[in-house]
Amino acid sequence: MSNEITSAPAPTEAPAYEVRSSPAHDDLSHTAGSLPTLQAVYETLFTKDGWLGDYDYGFLCMPTIPCMNRKSARQPPFFGLKTKLPALLALVMGFQHALAMIAGVVTPVLIMSGPGTGNMNLDTATRSYMLSASLISSGILSLIQITRFRIFSTKYYIGTGLLSVVGTSFNFVPTFGAMTTRMYLTGQCPTGLAPDGVTPVQLPCPEAWGAFLGTCMLCSLIEILLSFLPPRIMKNLFPPVVTGVTVFLIGAKLIGTGLTQWAGGSGPCSAMPAEGFFSVCPNLGAPNAAPWASPQWIGLGFLVFMTIMFVEFFGSPFMRNAQVVIGLVVGLIVAAATGYADVSTLDSAPTVTFLWVKNFSTFPLSIYAPAIIPLLVTYILTMVEAIGDVTASCEVSRLAVEGREFESRIQGGVLADGLGGFLSAVMTNSPMSVFAQNNGIIALTRCANASAGYMCCLFLILMGIFSKFGTLFLMIPDSVLGGMTTFLFANVASSGMRILAFLKWTRRDRFIVSAAISLGLGVSLIPNALTHFVSYTGTSTVLQGLADSANIILSTGFCVGAIIAIILNQLLPEDRPEAKEEEIAEGVRQADTKMAAKIAAEMEEAASGEKADMKHL
Repeated sequence: MSNEITSAPAPTEAPAYEVRSSPAHDDLSHTAGSLPTLQAVYETLFTKDGWLGDYDYGFLCMPTIPCMNRKSARQPPFFGLKTKLPALLALVMGFQHALAMIAGVVTPVLIMSGPGTGNMNLDTATRSYMLSASLISSGILSLIQITRFRIFSTKYYIGTGLLSVVGTSFNFVPTFGAMTTRMYLTGQCPTGLAPDGVTPVQLPCPEAWGAFLGTCMLCSLIEILLSFLPPRIMKNLFPPVVTGVTVFLIGAKLIGTGLTQWAGGSGPCSAMPAEGFFSVCPNLGAPNAAPWASPQWIGLGFLVFMTIMFVEFFGSPFMRNAQVVIGLVVGLIVAAATGYADVSTLDSAPTVTFLWVKNFSTFPLSIYAPAIIPLLVTYILTMVEAIGDVTASCEVSRLAVEGREFESRIQGGVLADGLGGFLSAVMTNSPMSVFAQNNGIIALTRCANASAGYMCCLFLILMGIFSKFGTLFLMIPDSVLGGMTTFLFANVASSGMRILAFLKWTRRDRFIVSAAISLGLGVSLIPNALTHFVSYTGTSTVLQGLADSANIILSTGFCVGAIIAIILNQLLPEDRPEAKEEEIAEGVRQADTKMAAKIAAEMEEAASGEKADMKHL
């Protein structure tokens, strides 16, 4: 029997995780995917009701007018996970989810493949392929999460069986930046001179991508293995005080990257040299080049940012779900009209592409040992974040957030997340994980149906196959991208704040958060502050690798913060909850009152006895 309910979920306490030794008492077959019957296909594709239903399509297109009371407006019906959904509505809802996902899917690849310190400085053709590969990988891995498969003859599943869309994880961007910076410093990535023959630059380093992918394949095994642990144990090891701090630090680091792009770009021009090839952004040969932080760069980014604000205030539900993409489109139109966009990039891109057009001959596969420990930490964080995202998906889908079925969805989601980290690297893409963006769309549109998820996967795959779509992002000026990514990364930081908001903020919680943020945020602001005293000049490759690994960790703020939070959480004793303290204090007061009354009664009795004795005398 399904756990789906039709009314809004009531507030619940923290789920009490309980893993039963035998699943025989719970039939979870209804949570796995199944093929539709021929009758269902016919009714969906060849009848008016199957295409349109009775949905209020005007709800999606009606703009929002502030200060007007719309409480009396009719709400559309809620479409649950297995509810029959009209075909047109499935297409519309799937397209909404795809639009909401695009920016999150391509942004990490845009940053890691682009120019600047900590990035690979790749050519346009390679970057175009990587963007297409990220969209295709997102669609394929989302299919696995949504469909949900049972591992043969076991109680374990792969996938959540929910409308869980998968995208490129932002968690790996800081780790990759620290790793690539180290590879350039040690000569594993090449350096050279700019076209002016004078300015030193970092040359393209596809080897860094191959080393990153190979190391990710290895480290993804930890998330796969941990997925078989009971959720109770994972929650105890990585409670909100740990994950909230870590997610906040990731967002804080990325906000700096976004703002650097907003001001003109994160390439060599961001150092603001007085002369030379990079004295202007992006370089001397670019159209309408200008110094970093010039008014025109700030203005283009601000246009995107304000467009996002405008859509939030006045846009219809459909527009609000695609507000980031709308902001990018407006910024691109203005940039192209004013001569800041390079249209030749789009003309030179192939019409179609697919995975492995550029394979491991372009990105030589290897293991970069110094990055193993930081990536293990990142995968563990990604796993805990996935647990939270799956829980949120269950809540907005109006499914139970406790019990055997919920635990099974958590287990399947984390396992699919770990496999996704491995398979995305096989697909030449950065590790992917469950995204939380689609939960907001589910809540707003009241549609948690799997059919919409399948349509979203279809749109993502098609966007990736037609590579000119991905190439559009390469012709957008960095300042336009920065206006979008700064807002997007702030959402990551606010997600960490939201996790921390669930704490009781005892003295212990405040101490752990303060200690973790003090060094974690400090390292995010000044990445090299802790790396100068860890060095090795000998000939041992093992010791050199350990020194490099330590430097990567010490230059990655969220790694430092996560390690501090994990250690303190295990060592510091739990505080008494304030309510318990009040209860104990009240008990003490009552006991004191009773004791005082008893002593007074005894004293009065003693006094009465003395008076009687005196009278007798």
